[in-house]
Amino acid sequence: MRQVARGLVDAASVDRLELVRHGSSTRAWSEATAWAAVALLSGVTPDWLGPSQRSRLKGRLRQMDAAALVERARGRASVTRYGAHDSTSNRLLGILVYAPDASRNLGLTASSAIDGYLDASDLAGVVSRHGLERDDAGRVTLRATGMDLDTVRQLAGAGVVLTALDLAESLDARERRAGLGALDQALEEQRG
Repeated sequence: MRQVARGLVDAASVDRLELVRHGSSTRAWSEATAWAAVALLSGVTPDWLGPSQRSRLKGRLRQMDAAALVERARGRASVTRYGAHDSTSNRLLGILVYAPDASRNLGLTASSAIDGYLDASDLAGVVSRHGLERDDAGRVTLRATGMDLDTVRQLAGAGVVLTALDLAESLDARERRAGLGALDQALEEQRG
């Protein structure tokens, strides 16, 4: 939830928070655990967790649905939306980690929205260099993470789980439905 002024919060940020939290007060997983869940559901071994931690996480994943996964995995990155000039699109896409065809693989048409991950330490510089302005309804979504970007890149290319998590946080009903559906399928495969 983003405070716009003293006593005022941005409506879009409240709507996103409500979608992700479902009125629950369940704590988000740590960044490492959230990324490990993405890895397990993508068929990748999260070697940054020990064997017993991986085993416990697999057990938790077998017992949850997509909405619970979205709520628990929200700690994988700090998400901020921006407005940007059209000319910045290609430059931003050149520095962000994202899965270019994943939305299409989930049955969605391509959009002009930009949504990707970057190292948390690079966020301020990217915002400044590209003249991005904070806008909770903006078409640029930057997901700042402390996870190694090579790992994020690997997971973005290992299937649709990461994109599905991102889409499941969308205010667009079609995107959210596609994301939740893909996550339910990944969780079902985990149970099998």
